[in-house]
Amino acid sequence: MASYLLRRLVTALMVTLTISVITFVLLHGAADPATAIAGNEATPAMIAEVRANLGLDRPLPVQYLHWLRDLVHGDMGMSYHVHEPVATLIARHIPATLIMAFSAILVTLAISLPLGVVAALRPNGLFDRIALMIAVAAQAIPNFWLGLLLILIFAVIFPLLPVSGDGTWRHFILPAVVLGTSSVPTVTRLVRAGLLDVLQSDYIRTARAYGWRGGRLMWQHALRNAALPVVSVLAIQLGNKLGGSVVTEAVFAVNGLGGLTLRSIQMVDIPTIQSLVVLFSLIFVVMTLLADVLNAWLDPRVRLS
Repeated sequence: MASYLLRRLVTALMVTLTISVITFVLLHGAADPATAIAGNEATPAMIAEVRANLGLDRPLPVQYLHWLRDLVHGDMGMSYHVHEPVATLIARHIPATLIMAFSAILVTLAISLPLGVVAALRPNGLFDRIALMIAVAAQAIPNFWLGLLLILIFAVIFPLLPVSGDGTWRHFILPAVVLGTSSVPTVTRLVRAGLLDVLQSDYIRTARAYGWRGGRLMWQHALRNAALPVVSVLAIQLGNKLGGSVVTEAVFAVNGLGGLTLRSIQMVDIPTIQSLVVLFSLIFVVMTLLADVLNAWLDPRVRLS
């Protein structure tokens, strides 16, 4: 187990390092931040001065190594446009994204678990087909469209919930529903497939022979053992939601990492973009590793070799 974790950590480090190199090269090749900062009316001399002040006149490998050295020491650099440390910007925006991502996972579970259980109890029956239809519909609806639909219903027709900002817990209800719905199809199918497999196992038949029935059998035995693949997927889905909430945050004007990413791209704020890409990739890699560890902890039969 320890050797496996060590190998995975080394792999995660290499993946993150590779992504940082690719991102650094693409960002510096796609746009000139000195021109964006100096403005369209700036003279070549002014642009050259900005480039020298920011260290952009040095060779690209030297710039990357300096950035990597500072990152190792906890310095993500200064934002070109906000003139604040990038670490401060991320720390200010990450709470909203964390709340939205974890709330979305709760929404996913609240919808997917009942659908998956109902579908598994009567496979190929009416409720099974209805549950799968709901899951397919959730997969087909884009986040931005569902967000606009919820705004229309809960702000225009029935003004019950706030639809922009992140000042209170009520502001996160609609974004969490939108973000959580996108994971419903995957989790529903996993719960259904896992339960169908578990319900045919010998120990379930033995439990039924001893008189176990209904919810007690389902929740204490069947669902617990069918949850292994669901745990893995939820860990990965959490990573996706932490790093993929740009559209949802834009629709509901949530001041999180997604909005910060969008504004940084629009302003060609390379230090902020670079740090965010590395952060998102690291989150995804860590969540994938966490999924494997949880699987091994929940099921000793899983061999990590």
